[in-house]
Amino acid sequence: MNKVNKNIYESLISWPFMEAKKIIENFGGLNNFSTPTKKYVLFETGYGPSGLPHIGTFGEVVRTSMVKNAFETLVDCETRLITFSDDLDGLRKIPNNVPNKSMLEKYIGQPLTSIPDPFEKYESFGHHNNAKLCSFLDRFKFEYEFVSSTSKYKSGDFDKTLTTILENYEEIISVILPTLRSERRQTYSPFLPISQVNGVVLQVKIEEYRPKTNSIIFIDPANNKKTEIEVTKGNCKLQWKVDWAMRWISLDVDYEMCGKDLIESFDLASKICRIMKNKPPVNLIYEMFLDEKGEKISKSVGNGISVDQWLRYATPESLSFFMFQKPKSAKKLFYDVIPKSVDEYSSFLIKYHKKDDVDDFNNPVWHIHNGNPPKFKSEINFNSLMNLVSICNSTDKNVIWGFVKEYDDSLNPKDNPEFDKLIQYAINYYIDFIQPNKKYTKINNDNKELFEDILAFLKTIDKELSSEEIQTQIYEIGKKYNFAKLRDYFRLVYQVLLGQEEGPRLGSFIKLYGIKKTCKLLEDALKQK
Repeated sequence: MNKVNKNIYESLISWPFMEAKKIIENFGGLNNFSTPTKKYVLFETGYGPSGLPHIGTFGEVVRTSMVKNAFETLVDCETRLITFSDDLDGLRKIPNNVPNKSMLEKYIGQPLTSIPDPFEKYESFGHHNNAKLCSFLDRFKFEYEFVSSTSKYKSGDFDKTLTTILENYEEIISVILPTLRSERRQTYSPFLPISQVNGVVLQVKIEEYRPKTNSIIFIDPANNKKTEIEVTKGNCKLQWKVDWAMRWISLDVDYEMCGKDLIESFDLASKICRIMKNKPPVNLIYEMFLDEKGEKISKSVGNGISVDQWLRYATPESLSFFMFQKPKSAKKLFYDVIPKSVDEYSSFLIKYHKKDDVDDFNNPVWHIHNGNPPKFKSEINFNSLMNLVSICNSTDKNVIWGFVKEYDDSLNPKDNPEFDKLIQYAINYYIDFIQPNKKYTKINNDNKELFEDILAFLKTIDKELSSEEIQTQIYEIGKKYNFAKLRDYFRLVYQVLLGQEEGPRLGSFIKLYGIKKTCKLLEDALKQK
């Protein structure tokens, strides 16, 4: 049963709703929606547990959750979200960020859930990373179900689909081979047998496929003997693209998004699904994250930002907002984007509570908070706070609160815990990025008169003057002097007062910092203090 009328349905244009509509159309459309046989719609995200969860993992789960929530708003149908860990995969190389590296060397090629935990906390390396994944997702209060590849293979849950793949191996191989290099074509098989001798996940040529006995024959390099094993009961795993298709079929996945780097894999997995008379899931291809140089972010290279690094300077909600914005566009992910994301998130939060109509559903904060965004009243944005911390040259939160309460005495740490956190984020950002790069410009004979004019103006104004009126008058002062661009005028003011080339709207800053204190700042600068 649909939950919204046609007019509202058609007006929902934010991307999570557009994705939800694609799923609904897959089941007959809004007015003829047919609940799947399994009684729920299944959303999936994937995780490769050879490394620890990273910001891309967060992005995929939070975006999928947004689509799931949008879908639940439109139709009366149960949903589930699973996070699938490919933990039967063989260890290809030893990660840089683990202890006991020498111990791991003898386990290269074995399934991650068969390798001892180098951290010595869990029964295997795979179990360790899976626990980290769940802890990571729980930290953000995602609603999900964890699914282990090892568990599914060994329990027999995948056996039916594995035997179907064996029955169709020739057609499947014919789809895959044209995409491979010539030397790889000679040995390619959808099945990766697990050696009964040394436990390694083998990439070997399959000598014979035997669908009648559900088995394959290959030469095990561990003993150079011809070996026959059943493809079921966890004796084999599948090559990645075939494995992906098998998972969709076995679990009956309805929706899964993936990065641009997996376009070919998704297309091939979809063809394999159709070979076995199944429909692939609805899919969104999202663009990759770039570092400040425009290069793709890589876990191994270590460029970009980690989740923990982001959360040192800003809220989880601001990170969710960053993930919400234009998933189909490549985005630079480096430290300079954090303040902008915080303030844009806050502005959408304020906008949401100003009116109550269908536009609210398209507001990013509706998706970030699953339809129930909190109220946010403060006019002081994150950039203003950072500049306040910068000009106070203080990392003492109490000092910053003193200035804030002078600007707005209704604010206090006890009743405004979120704003209190925002101050700490601003201090952290200041310590790491602003303080080390401060470089003040001294007032000289060429610009002394300009700063004297600003000071004279501030000494005569009414303290009730609005920030916009202050901004306008300071702008007019700048026009009196011979700057090629007024941007250069403001840059000079920032360099003198803040020790940086960019800064806040001066009207807003002066109101926050205080007119008298700004005058004292200018007087000290004119005296070369």
